[in-house]
Amino acid sequence: MKTQKVLITGASIAGPALAYWLARQGMDVTVVEKAAAFRDGGQTIDVRGAGRVVVQRMGLEAQVRANTTQEQGIAFVDQHDQTQAFIGVDAFDGDGPIAELEILRGELAKLLIQHSQDRVTYRFGDSIETLEDDGEQVHVRFEQGSEQAYDLVIVAEGIGSATRNRVFGAEVQRRPLDLYTAYFTVPRQPSDGQVMRWYNIPGGRCVCLRPDNLGTTRAFLSFQQAPSGYEKLPQDQQISLLKTLFADVGWETPRVLAALDNTTDLYLDAVGQVKMPRWSKGRIALVGDAAYCASPISGMGTSLGLCGAYVLAGELGRHADHTRAFAAYEQLMRPYVAQAQSVPKFAPRLASPHSRLGIALGHAVLRLASVPGFRRVFGKILAPKADAIDLPDFSRLG
Repeated sequence: MKTQKVLITGASIAGPALAYWLARQGMDVTVVEKAAAFRDGGQTIDVRGAGRVVVQRMGLEAQVRANTTQEQGIAFVDQHDQTQAFIGVDAFDGDGPIAELEILRGELAKLLIQHSQDRVTYRFGDSIETLEDDGEQVHVRFEQGSEQAYDLVIVAEGIGSATRNRVFGAEVQRRPLDLYTAYFTVPRQPSDGQVMRWYNIPGGRCVCLRPDNLGTTRAFLSFQQAPSGYEKLPQDQQISLLKTLFADVGWETPRVLAALDNTTDLYLDAVGQVKMPRWSKGRIALVGDAAYCASPISGMGTSLGLCGAYVLAGELGRHADHTRAFAAYEQLMRPYVAQAQSVPKFAPRLASPHSRLGIALGHAVLRLASVPGFRRVFGKILAPKADAIDLPDFSRLG
């Protein structure tokens, strides 16, 4: 049988994970990434539930544990930095708001790439300019000028994937959650500690500081607003916007805003979900956020990406016909994705109330989350069902 030649576009989480599993089965895999070089750092993500099972099956759990941020919990603080509610990392069996395995996006991506690079070709600083599926192969022209034909092309880009949009057009549906988030790195100070600190401000705004394992601190700003195109603004205008929106905010916010002047990794985007009627078209398929972004609010993005990559690779390995493989992948993943995407549109208002009274009530409710009699109730809200999928055993495939 001819060796399958596969192109994956996107080198974050789902892309390298998929590349590993496909290459392990003997496929000829290339990953193309638009960024000129590997993008280090990024926001904190978690590996939980079935996503953790995939990491275990890759033989990477020990390395992931060795590179976690060592975050010990989440403290909801007031303007004086006094803790009003606290949820530890051990709450809800390690699958609460702060999971047992919290790791920077870049740290996990680095591990996945290192784990696959001996069998996979990685091309940074390039992207797909055009692609044409003639039924037998997908002919790809790259931005840097070269042309190649592949048996399959898998899109593992982000929520705004240009390649997906080019292929699926009007089928792409974005469900906005009327929330903007901004992530960036700030210099670490002694007050940062090993606990995530969450500060709510009236008007549906939030400032968070999270520890990392690189000697710095990850800052997170959010504000509630319908999509307004802020994610498309030049960075200097995004910085000006954030400084204006948070100019009246106390606590450690001035320090956070000052760090924007020297930031090299600001990422601002409208939070939302991707809803697709299908995840494949001919010889082209989608995986991860490009197919079924559930939003950071769900706490399930990493698990969906890892599980989707594992299932897609497994089905391609056991079906000679790619259409059957794509159908089987979708059949298994759809219920898991649907559950992860069942985030109510009012969720941001619950996390960041608009009034001082609402914030106080929110803190009071969160204090109950650690009370034994209430844990089960709050577990349905604060601990996403990350294991609600029966992962097949594809070990015989490679």
